[in-house]
Amino acid sequence: MPNERRRSDVLIVATTTASFPELSLSDALQRIADLEYTAVEIAITDGSNHMTPADVFRDRNAAHAVLRKSHRLEVTSFYVDISATGDEHYRLFESICELARICKVVTLNVPSAELGTPFNEEVEHLRRLVEIADDYGSKVCIRNQSGRQASDPDTIKVLCDNVDNLGLAFDPSIYICGPDAGKDTDKVQPYVGHVYLRDTSPTEFQVKVGQGEVDYGKIIAQLAASGYRRALCVDVAEVAGVEHSAEMRKMRLLLESLL
Repeated sequence: MPNERRRSDVLIVATTTASFPELSLSDALQRIADLEYTAVEIAITDGSNHMTPADVFRDRNAAHAVLRKSHRLEVTSFYVDISATGDEHYRLFESICELARICKVVTLNVPSAELGTPFNEEVEHLRRLVEIADDYGSKVCIRNQSGRQASDPDTIKVLCDNVDNLGLAFDPSIYICGPDAGKDTDKVQPYVGHVYLRDTSPTEFQVKVGQGEVDYGKIIAQLAASGYRRALCVDVAEVAGVEHSAEMRKMRLLLESLL
């Protein structure tokens, strides 16, 4: 129907450059384009072969020039992991926010603090990141990862409720495999600003597509009901004995078939 709004009008399948850590950024982007993805998340992390926070801070224009050669891929988000602490952390983060504005990227996904970090300290840190990002028109999303503050759904909700405009980069795999398995994620759906996907079993964090228990249809339906309008980001790591490109292609085709 012409007036009917389809899911495919509001969701896009992407992948992350973090899935290709051994390649240069240019080669990773070429591989992603060859796999017929149309959108990509750029990982900006310390020690990366692709782009580091220090690279961006040193020369934002050069970083922008590199990203302009993205093989016509739409850059949907940045994944930002900065090991520096204190004022240096925020200086590096602000330079990435400036790059995001130049590249017209809104979503900045970051890890939360490790478990054991005082809760109030993490709230203040996230407020500072959100405040900086707001000045550049970007939105910060914390990634839910086991062993970190943003793992338990109750804690995620409290963090997002205490930090205005903080979102969640949602990875359902940790609720299938690991110490957070089985936890109810309904309460965090309204905060989702990004999604990472792979197939996962109760005993292995990543398995071949079709061998796990990730209910992609249910996830997409929940996202649609919450008004989600962003990327489904395939995050499949290379595993010995498994053809990585084939798994990446199967994930893309599977997700596209559900949209």
